Amino acid sequence: MLPITADKDDIKMPRIEEKYVEKAIFVGVIKQGDDERQIMEYLDELEFLAETAGATGTKKFIQKVDKPDTRTYIRSGKLQEIKDYIAENETDVVIFDDELSPTQLRNIERELQIRILDRTNLILDIFAQRAKTAYAKMQVELAQYQYLLPRLTRMWTHLERQKGGIGMRGPGETQIETDRRIIQGKISKLKEQLQKVDRQMASQRGNRGSLVRISLVGYTNVGKSTLMNLLAKSDVFAENKLFATLDTTVRKVVIENVPFLLSDTVGFIRKLPTQLVEAFKSTLDEVREADILMHVVDISHPNFEEHIRVVEETLRDINAINKPIFVVFNKIDAYRYEEYDEFSLEPKRPENYTLDEFKHSWIAKENTPCIFISAKNKTGIDKLRSDLYKMVAEIHAGRYPFNNFLW
Repeated sequence: MLPITADKDDIKMPRIEEKYVEKAIFVGVIKQGDDERQIMEYLDELEFLAETAGATGTKKFIQKVDKPDTRTYIRSGKLQEIKDYIAENETDVVIFDDELSPTQLRNIERELQIRILDRTNLILDIFAQRAKTAYAKMQVELAQYQYLLPRLTRMWTHLERQKGGIGMRGPGETQIETDRRIIQGKISKLKEQLQKVDRQMASQRGNRGSLVRISLVGYTNVGKSTLMNLLAKSDVFAENKLFATLDTTVRKVVIENVPFLLSDTVGFIRKLPTQLVEAFKSTLDEVREADILMHVVDISHPNFEEHIRVVEETLRDINAINKPIFVVFNKIDAYRYEEYDEFSLEPKRPENYTLDEFKHSWIAKENTPCIFISAKNKTGIDKLRSDLYKMVAEIHAGRYPFNNFLW
């Protein structure tokens, strides 16, 4: 019997369904005294956040205002411009670079007839995607419920159109109150569960003895996890996306004959939602209890000086600013110098300094010890290890004065 043959055009290959990527537009405002170029960089960061969440950006809208409108955040003219764009272009979501009030969210959704997200909601969504352990999931869930609680009314706008009459009085308010009690109950339960885990984690930290602790801190996506893998020879998840790491990772590191603990935790970001700061405070205990903070900075980012300020403000918020800080300027391989026009009326920006100029100016004006490295290319890592050895050895010698490992 002859084998049956088929033309290749007749063979039906299995269909591979591609995941739909949502299309997003971004909205920001320039208030009096704001730098327009900086606001554009903020929207670029917002777009990067959206890409991390799984969306792609299609357009950015900016409006100059004295202060955001209390009703719709932006003025009616810009709102109409966005509405016209949505009518002509495929759009799934509009994302605002700020936290919107419940009233603003409701009014904007009513006007644009499309899903609206604010910066806080977007970051919470990314955290929800990134959370892998039960502990991290509980922290994110708590933050989400705390964000949702004052915004319950916008979920029940379909009940606002109900008129009075028999059987038609007050069901909307009853439903909102019911949901509010359910969410408050979930918040209380999550807090209790987190407190139990916090006690277990505090016990684990206590069992580590008096080893010197170094904690990696920094803006999100500056290369902390890559540096952690390099120093600790570990396999912490690292990716060129925001908030790749949510759970605290602790590894024992030995440089020459000096042991210490190195921890890596969640990165910080501009306008980090207060709900997340509150929910992750226990996770950040590793930062508060560290002997040295290793502040990793992405020097190739045009806004790195503001990133430094954001991290310092967050450390202040969690009462960890008074620790010894060792600044590690990472990604020198990606640093790009832009020649400065001497006749320009604009002041010099960070990228207008060569790397050598910046090194000398930073070292001259700051008392904070620092180093310039590339974790990706392993440039400066030997010097980093040497500097860490000296700092850890000094603390170690104070705790164990009769330990002769230095001689």
